[in-house]
Amino acid sequence: MAFQKEPSFQHGQAARTAVLYCNLGTPSAPTAPALRKYLAEFLGDSRVVEIPKPIWLLILHGIILRVRPAKSAAKYASIWTEQGSPLKAFTEQQSQSLGTAMQERGHHVSVRYAMRYGQPSIPSQLSALKAEGVQRVLIVPAYPQYSGTTTASVFDAVYRWGLKTRLIPEMRFVNHYHDDPRYIAALAQTVREHWAANGQSEQLVMSFHGVPERTLHLGDPYHCECMKTGRLLVEALGLSQDQYKLTFQSRFGKAKWLEPYTEPTLVAMAQQGVKKVDVICPGFTSDCLETLEEIQQEAKEAYLHAGGESFSYIPCLNNHAKWIDALADISLDHMQAWDLSAPDAMALAASRERALGHGAKN
Repeated sequence: MAFQKEPSFQHGQAARTAVLYCNLGTPSAPTAPALRKYLAEFLGDSRVVEIPKPIWLLILHGIILRVRPAKSAAKYASIWTEQGSPLKAFTEQQSQSLGTAMQERGHHVSVRYAMRYGQPSIPSQLSALKAEGVQRVLIVPAYPQYSGTTTASVFDAVYRWGLKTRLIPEMRFVNHYHDDPRYIAALAQTVREHWAANGQSEQLVMSFHGVPERTLHLGDPYHCECMKTGRLLVEALGLSQDQYKLTFQSRFGKAKWLEPYTEPTLVAMAQQGVKKVDVICPGFTSDCLETLEEIQQEAKEAYLHAGGESFSYIPCLNNHAKWIDALADISLDHMQAWDLSAPDAMALAASRERALGHGAKN
């Protein structure tokens, strides 16, 4: 196996620590060519689509990548901003704010962000951190609820990078934080602030990204973790059982996915006389295509068309100060026993001299 070129090892080098904050990814532009490249990587991941690879690749490249890129490009174009993809913009803001929070708390920790699909990639960011002398890395997925389709795929990318790396940094991984009180408190705060500014609707709909139902039966904890997040958020907001619903969105293909489905549920609510709803997507830490287009545009239109009168979308955590504090706390919990103080330049130079002197004597 060929290893990639790496910085020379230096004896006595003070260990540096970093956080790599990983989100799903985004196309580079709202165009069919950019979507074709992005979807080929995303849908080509065996963690995302669990169909035998030879069969799936024929379907993917023979049918889906010929039809879907243009349709997806139009959807992305409807949410694209001057800063580009909302998901990338918010993820970058979060990583910068997390770095600032670490500094304000007196910790010497580098923070970078990476995308599982698209750029900047996980391998490129790990290589950049290594070139900076980082020897300890905490991998923090932007997914509060663990799923093999998302969290495990991030870890796959890290492991594959490690296969080509001679000196692998010490690694730690955050699997989930779906029930962390600080994450729940941040979610609840965004809801309360929305209600204070816009009033509270009759029903709160919590929409999580869906996955095939078979993943639940195969041992994936995602469904259970979504349910617990929903329960804890409802408790924090003091809602009764008739004031909320928990649903799943983004169904793809003909297989049965986790139910109830978001849009049909909203349509049924409107037909049953529920005139006003608030919708939040707790599983997304950054607003993206699935929240801004699928929920705020498509689901809203379906609900209003079915007889609903007021549809209010509650934005994701994004760069909310309470979420950044929670993210910093969660990260620090997983970096216990790591020295996060700034390296002392003089002590570092002295240790190097000792190391060099010891090498000369031997």
